[in-house]
This record gives sequence, C-alpha cells and structure tokens, in this order.
Amino acid sequence: MRYLVKICYDGSAFYGSQRQNDKVTVMGIFDRCLSKIFDEEVKCVGCSRTDRGVHANEFYFHFDSSKVKDVLVIRNSLNKLLPSSIFVDDVLVVRDEFHARYSVKKKEYVYLINLGKYNPCMVNYVFQYNNGFDLIKLRKAIKLLSGTHDFESFTSGKYDDYVRNVDISFVVKNNILIIKFVSSGFLRYMIRNIVGLLLDLNEGKVNLNDITDIFELKNRSSIGKPAFPGGLYLNRVIY
Repeated sequence: MRYLVKICYDGSAFYGSQRQNDKVTVMGIFDRCLSKIFDEEVKCVGCSRTDRGVHANEFYFHFDSSKVKDVLVIRNSLNKLLPSSIFVDDVLVVRDEFHARYSVKKKEYVYLINLGKYNPCMVNYVFQYNNGFDLIKLRKAIKLLSGTHDFESFTSGKYDDYVRNVDISFVVKNNILIIKFVSSGFLRYMIRNIVGLLLDLNEGKVNLNDITDIFELKNRSSIGKPAFPGGLYLNRVIY
C-alpha cells in the first residue's frame, strides 16, 4: 500500500530534505518515525530536494508498506513523535503508480527579502537585506530571466539537460519583497543563484545586459554567490 503524506517544516535545523547518513534531514527523521510506527523499515520519497536551511510551507512524500493502518492514526502518531519544527497536515492512501516526485506537475517557491528595518526574530526566515530595491530594474530583469532558458550558469549540479521553463513574479507587502518562482522542475541551487544575481543587479555589480551573456556562457563562475537559504520556501506543490 502506498501512503502520501503532506507536511510543512522549518528547515533551520535540518541539512535539507534528502536523507544523509551522518546528518539530520527531514526525510531521515520520517524514515525513523515511520519505521517505528509500522515496525518495519520504511523509506520515504520526497516531492523535491530542499537545501540546508530552506523551509517548506507545503511538502509531500510517499512511502510503501504491506501493513494497513488508519491514516488519521498515522498522522497523529507522527505528530507525537516529530520535533516541533515539523507538522504533518494530512495522510492519504494513493494508487501504487503515484509518485511523490515524478507525478508533480508544477512546484512553486517563494523567496522573502526584508527591505525594511532589521528584524532579529526573522533572521532564519526572511533575508535581512534592510535596503531599498530598484523595482523597475527588478521587473526588467525578471522579464529576461522568465521563460524557457538553459540555466546551466545557475547551478553547480550535473544534469543531462539544463533547460527549464520558469515563471518569475514579485510583490512587495509590508516591506517584504516576495519573489515567486513556478516551474515543473528546478536545478540544484537555481533559485538561490537567481536571487543572488538579482541582489547583485540591484547593487550595480552586474547590469541588465549581462543576463544574456550569463545564459550564453553556461558557466557557474559567471555569477556571484547564491542567496541566503533561509529566505527560500517550497510554497506549493501541484499534482
């Protein structure tokens, strides 16, 4: 039987979602908790791979078991075992062909930047930029970055295909700049590298004309540092 679990989590204390033998990760914690609940080895398959320090307002994973248990009992048992930084919102039984990762149609990430006064309470959750942003320049940059492109310059990962179609937009609410990214798939560090470029653009370290050259170079060294991970959230998963 295949179970699908919907969760949210504060990623501050985790080395990402993907299990690692010597690190505390989100999937690693669920492997242990579900193995205890089902009294057998359980391996969870996540809908995405979030980096160390990245958060999730909505995240799904599936796991298989030969044992049949009430989904409400599973949900309640998990929430009793889990640390307070993770919450299980729902547990469903799905068909065996369903895959938490490969059945995803689109994923939505948001990146939060504080343009106002420094807020020590939000250091792990909103990037404390505490500076103004040229929104006209930002809008022009986003127009150049959106759409279908080869994003090899925006990742240190190795892939067979670096072409992705991404829709990028932004709003400002209460001095928080919210940049939204929607795509069927993202490359490793891609979003944080794009945000890092936008920050460099705002500070005059690069200009709008450089964006076309960066795409053509297909080289990670053509851009600066990735943005702080704590400002990034997996916000929505669409199946």
